[in-house]
Amino acid sequence: MNKVGLISLGCAKNLVNSEQMLFLLREAGYEITGDCDSADAVIVNTCGFIESAKVEAIDTILELAQAKKEGRIKKIIVAGCLSERYKGDILKELPEIDALVGVGSYHDIVSAVKSVLSGVSVSLFGDNNIPDPEIKRVITTSGVWAFLKIAEGCDNRCAYCVIPDIRGRYRSRPMENILSEAQELAAQGIKELIVIAQDITRYGLDLYGRRCLSELLVKLCSIDGLRWIRLHYLYPDEIDDTLIDVIAENDKILKYLDIPIQHINDAILKKMCRRGTGADIRNLFKKLRDKIPGVILRTSLITGLPGEREKEFKELCDFLIEAKIERAGVFPFSPEEGTPAAAMSFPDNETACTRAETVMALQSDIMDSFNKNRIGSVTAVLAEGVDGDYYYGRSYAESPEIDGLIYFTGDSVIMDDFNLVRIIGMTGGEPLGVLMEAV
Repeated sequence: MNKVGLISLGCAKNLVNSEQMLFLLREAGYEITGDCDSADAVIVNTCGFIESAKVEAIDTILELAQAKKEGRIKKIIVAGCLSERYKGDILKELPEIDALVGVGSYHDIVSAVKSVLSGVSVSLFGDNNIPDPEIKRVITTSGVWAFLKIAEGCDNRCAYCVIPDIRGRYRSRPMENILSEAQELAAQGIKELIVIAQDITRYGLDLYGRRCLSELLVKLCSIDGLRWIRLHYLYPDEIDDTLIDVIAENDKILKYLDIPIQHINDAILKKMCRRGTGADIRNLFKKLRDKIPGVILRTSLITGLPGEREKEFKELCDFLIEAKIERAGVFPFSPEEGTPAAAMSFPDNETACTRAETVMALQSDIMDSFNKNRIGSVTAVLAEGVDGDYYYGRSYAESPEIDGLIYFTGDSVIMDDFNLVRIIGMTGGEPLGVLMEAV
């Protein structure tokens, strides 16, 4: 039995594709190994979104190339966004690669493995604008939480972003397929689903002619076994009153909303082809705070965008202090070839990075204040592990792998389940609690 290893880089959407490839390989009879050194073939599912992601992907491929040279692995297959974006050049630059698989050909991974193991190099690039095939997955995240991808691609065409060129146009999955997958995951013991897409608020527009996220969420809430439904990547101007009411009224939908805004200055938002204004964002956040008590807001920000002078950067910092957004990812602008923004005048990379560090320091202070204000409160925590003398897990305010953890003590903790915890202090910058009871 041939052994196949897989390394998944990049975002949650990419991980779902990796999990689908693992299922197909397992069904085809391959042994999946976590030890790449013993593999007959290693697949690296790459990200190619920004410069740092490209560097990580290339470094990983080079490490595999060295392992291949030393005889520790036999074949290298590069899949995903880097393959799709640079399919005309990547084999010239990295001849050690045995096969390329584009984002429209994840379902052909078994064919790619068979080919390279028989000594035939292949490049498989299917149409990345047609509906993705429905493929089961090998869940790799956890026994209690998983991603639920509801759409692929993007139609927003932000001026700095290459995702529409790589991933194709926006394609919603049929609602019945999403619900069937969610039911199957719940039956497997998954308690938290993280609903993902490049933009979940557009769900249904291409398939049904209308926004259907609210309808989908109501149906997800009816699935027995699911306790938490978390929403990632809502585009600000697509959030309407109906969606806000559905989130506010359904206890299973976590009051945690990931809404990437990128900036707050009107001129920069316009240059970046973002819909809406800074005032629209401010009004939306106020409405969310008013209608969803205790809501946790997460966003993504870019510093050093074309047009960002000290004045525009100060406006961004002032807004963050004013809005007190609980969670934020901050990235220096990466001028990506082929995007309109790359042709615009922008601050140098050093300035972009310095500004990103400034925002991260500011955001760290906001987070410290938020965590300290939680002392004395009681929250449900999904217990996921043990670290020394402490159990650890997450509340509704912590999305997995990006937001940190809550540490707590107790004598009757139920692992992989919900426990009621009182926050009593801080440890290592994270909330510290004591168990009250299982819930």
